[in-house]
Amino acid sequence: MTIAILYVVTFAVFLTLDYVGLSYLIKPTFEKDIEPLLLGSPRIGPAFAFYAFYVVCLLWFVSWPALQDDKSLLWVFGSAALIGAMAYGTYEFTNLATLKDWTWRMVATDLTWGTVLTGTSATAGVFVARLVGRTVA
Repeated sequence: MTIAILYVVTFAVFLTLDYVGLSYLIKPTFEKDIEPLLLGSPRIGPAFAFYAFYVVCLLWFVSWPALQDDKSLLWVFGSAALIGAMAYGTYEFTNLATLKDWTWRMVATDLTWGTVLTGTSATAGVFVARLVGRTVA
């Protein structure tokens, strides 16, 4: 039950925050440099597949170990933020290295967003899972 709560909360927080971030932070930033390349609306299937797998990896490497070893929420945030920086950094720096119109502003914005988003989502998931676990126990 705890793993299900952990997954659902982390996934919901990630999706909710990323919707806001993509709408008001990332999209306007990317429109300045690569607007002709952007779709009018995102392809839901690939986005869902990414989110579902990303959250599984986040739970595997950070959230579940944090629950098992009673790690602090600061540890959860820092470890998850590191994974976020790695994942979003891989995407951003690869694009910067290979795509003509990719800019440092796009890299900085998305890398920062992905780092904070990942740390926050994992921390919220662990916090709620612990809270529910104490209530049930």
